[in-house]
Amino acid sequence: MSSEFTISTDKARLDRELIHRFLREDSYWAQNIPRDLVDLAIDNSLTFGVFDGDHQIGFARVITDFAVFAYLADVFVLPEYRGRGASKQLMRTIREHPPLQRLRRWHLVTRDAHGLYRQFGFRELEAPERHMEITKKNAYS
Repeated sequence: MSSEFTISTDKARLDRELIHRFLREDSYWAQNIPRDLVDLAIDNSLTFGVFDGDHQIGFARVITDFAVFAYLADVFVLPEYRGRGASKQLMRTIREHPPLQRLRRWHLVTRDAHGLYRQFGFRELEAPERHMEITKKNAYS
């Protein structure tokens, strides 16, 4: 299947200002996040940039030990590129990425993209009573 977009794990290609601006201003999960935290998150994650030519139009990162667990985070495609298959291509690339094939568990949190993630094997928690969390409300306010 051919695509109009390219996806790269090369951190040097990432437009960190674009990523920060989107997360800080347009995401519901990282409103007001400081730039230094975005840089730290990128530096310590497996990142996937989505590009239209040389212009970055999307992003995702995977926090993983590359052995048993991965957490998918900060997934976005710029609004003007939505509906053109970029998010599906991004998810397919992430799920097929060779170093991630032996993982036992993937996790993510989403408010509104369940339909997309279900297409790539995600589902509601099988045993939610086993999962626990610590959250910091309004962490970046």
